[in-house]
Amino acid sequence: MDLYSHLLTVPAVGGQNHNPNQQYTLHFTFMAKNKTAETAIDVIDFINTYVDNDQKKNDSFRLLELMSEWSGFPPKMWGPTIIGFGSYHYKYASGHEGDAPLIGFSPRKAAFSLYVFSSTENNLALLDNLGKYKMAKACIYVKKLSDLHIPSLEKICKATIEYINEHHECACREK
Repeated sequence: MDLYSHLLTVPAVGGQNHNPNQQYTLHFTFMAKNKTAETAIDVIDFINTYVDNDQKKNDSFRLLELMSEWSGFPPKMWGPTIIGFGSYHYKYASGHEGDAPLIGFSPRKAAFSLYVFSSTENNLALLDNLGKYKMAKACIYVKKLSDLHIPSLEKICKATIEYINEHHECACREK
């Protein structure tokens, strides 16, 4: 979590030796809550309610099966729209830290967001055979599951879990 500081200047009040011109500066430090955290929302209910396209709904249920199998973890909701599998704790040099799913996806209207990628040499090479997708820094966007080569996606997911296990505090070590 990030630390935030705030200074507040307030007038002094009351007391036997009260000076109406005296002020105090208070310094507050608090932690901001991570935007994406595991929730108790039912994953199946979320897919049935949120996803209005039959193809995307079928692909979502297939991704549940595949990612559960590959990660060894059941699906959980993270924030309002991300379905994650397992978890790990990260901490950046800036001091920002939090928890995130090992792998996951979100069935957004325009495309699936796949949170399965760690930028390693092995994963970069695997992208060549993945199929039809767009890439952001650590997110793969795909219109439908049939656009992907599933064995390559499996290798990317497993390599990412292995990378996270080696570099972060990870629930996958308990498996």
